[in-house]
Amino acid sequence: MAFRASPRWRPAPLLKASAALHVGAAALALARPQLWPWALGAVVVNHLQLAATGLWPRSTLLGPNWTHLPAAAQRRGEVALSIDDGPEPAVTPKVLALLDEYGTKATFFCVGRHVEERTELAREIVRRGHAIENHSYRHLNYFSLLGPRALAYEIERAQEVIAGVSGERPHFFRAPAGLRSPLLDPVLTRLGLLLASWTRRGFDSVNSDPESVFRRLATGLAAGDILLLHDGHAARTRAGTPVILEVLPRLLAAFAESRLTPIRLDAALS
Repeated sequence: MAFRASPRWRPAPLLKASAALHVGAAALALARPQLWPWALGAVVVNHLQLAATGLWPRSTLLGPNWTHLPAAAQRRGEVALSIDDGPEPAVTPKVLALLDEYGTKATFFCVGRHVEERTELAREIVRRGHAIENHSYRHLNYFSLLGPRALAYEIERAQEVIAGVSGERPHFFRAPAGLRSPLLDPVLTRLGLLLASWTRRGFDSVNSDPESVFRRLATGLAAGDILLLHDGHAARTRAGTPVILEVLPRLLAAFAESRLTPIRLDAALS
């Protein structure tokens, strides 16, 4: 896996094969018109394959994708805690207080529009020593269906907003819900961004049971893991508490018990 952004876009093998299939199908349909249904069927199957691959957040078939930290970070016993969809005024300050209590640095994949609207909270994240990375401008549910121009706008606008507010230009991008299309990788390459997904997540934006969320994150916890929680769109417990606030102290204690060191994602670049 490539752990640094390439200065030049290189199509993944699956995309090269797809392009070759399209050319071959067109040539077959022209040379043997009676075989056009077979050529069309092959193209349709290929498109279904590409769509299915985009629905697999941890896939590397559409381009480079951080699903774990580089080998050097693994050898050092490091893990990365990532927190998505904020900043959220009702939750993020309490998350920051917990991280301070345990002396932990995290990576916040923030929505550009939220950073724009909650400038001081975003700056507080950076002041506390955490990183803000790009999670698109509007966090659209149909992000993976966007065309090239709209896709580029979502990422570039968030990049500009986050850099302007935080003073630090993001190094990483995470697609909303992890869903993407073959059009994403060329945009990320042009902007010098690395796609980052996760090793394990607790589904804490939909799962209101802190115990279940914690088990998903902590079972099999190992050096090199990238873990995902949510301060924005956080599910609530029966008592109305954001799940992340119930899970985070236990997870940070589990890091210490396992002698794992939490780092910002960008720290793994060096």
